[in-house]
Amino acid sequence: MSDEWLDFIANCRSGKTYRYDIAEGLTANDTVRNYVNDFLTGRITQKQFWVLAEFKYSAHQISFHTLAALDCLIFKESKEIYV
Repeated sequence: MSDEWLDFIANCRSGKTYRYDIAEGLTANDTVRNYVNDFLTGRITQKQFWVLAEFKYSAHQISFHTLAALDCLIFKESKEIYV
């Protein structure tokens, strides 16, 4: 996570759109998502966000935003999993 990442997340959640085919990076887990929302609503500053999020680790994601991006994918197989 970086200032650029936080700005990107904040802008997306504020309705700003980008022309990216694919976005790749860290996801905001439930805890970090709450901190992002607190930052967006002005309840905490960017500096406070980083203090709170310092030791929180998020999963990695790849998000496909256009048909051109999806055309890059090749289906290999599927499996049914029962729990």
